[in-house]
Amino acid sequence: MKLSAIVYTSNTGYTAEYARLLGEQTRLPVVPLAQAEQSLARGSRIIYLGWLMAGKVQGYRKAARRFTVCAVCGVGMGVTGSQLADVRKTNALPMTPPLFTLQGGFDLARLHGVYRFMMTVMKKTVGKGLSEKQGRTPDEDAMLELLLRGGSRVSRENLADVLAWYSENGI
Repeated sequence: MKLSAIVYTSNTGYTAEYARLLGEQTRLPVVPLAQAEQSLARGSRIIYLGWLMAGKVQGYRKAARRFTVCAVCGVGMGVTGSQLADVRKTNALPMTPPLFTLQGGFDLARLHGVYRFMMTVMKKTVGKGLSEKQGRTPDEDAMLELLLRGGSRVSRENLADVLAWYSENGI
């Protein structure tokens, strides 16, 4: 039941940062998906981290076809632990493996091509809608703050639930 590695796909570096932090805590090797396909045996047991776009965990399907994914972490702009039902549904994830969402960050300068264009539009439309909304939830306030000011929300504290799962399962 031992895990082989932490495998990840990152676009702007926030997911890679979480993978590195998780690797430090678990002492598991941390490997980008493209490299894992070459270096890990088919069926290897992994924790998979991917960045979220419209609720989809990027790279998850590819990783799941090759490896045994024991836990999934989606890194996005939402508050850590939020949007679990939506992410599970969008990715057609069964109730196992466990799913965790982690708040990453936002920096338009780290984006390129179509992703930069999409997030520029999102910043304007979603940011405007949230700023005008009455009675925003704390999650919406956090999203608005990230959209308007950017920055990283990556922290060891955000990995608490993932690490608790890891410890509880004796992996």
